[in-house]
Amino acid sequence: MDERDIRLLKAISDLGTGSPERLHEETDIPVSTIHYRLNNLREAGIIENDLYDIDLEAVGLGVTVIVELLTDYNGSHHDFEDKILDVEGVSQAYFTMGETDFVVIAHLPDQEMVERLITDLETIEEIRRTNSTFVVSSLRHSTRAFEHYDLETLLEELADE
Repeated sequence: MDERDIRLLKAISDLGTGSPERLHEETDIPVSTIHYRLNNLREAGIIENDLYDIDLEAVGLGVTVIVELLTDYNGSHHDFEDKILDVEGVSQAYFTMGETDFVVIAHLPDQEMVERLITDLETIEEIRRTNSTFVVSSLRHSTRAFEHYDLETLLEELADE
């Protein structure tokens, strides 16, 4: 990635859109160049999709639960990770180091679904214990990591020389 690619990704994160016209207004990169670069970023797998952010609380998924999973397994975690990912409501899952083996985040409609989520997780043979935390309020919920960096930092750390 070069400086223009990083400027485009930063603008997409800040504006919440991939509109070439809006990106041109923000970056002064010509619209035709933006089209070309967005296509290249998609082909490289850097841009994965066209996102429409959803207000989860407004649609009824306002209960956020963070669940730590402590496991006991032989072999690789890859052998059973699909079981975790198949649990309804799991929107994010991470394999971690330390005392906790996995962290799961779920956005659910109510307490009954929280109970079902925990029950479904606890029925997975390799999971020995869960530790659940209810989110009281969200301080930041973003899927756009670039918006939380200064452009200069991104250019310094990510741009090809």
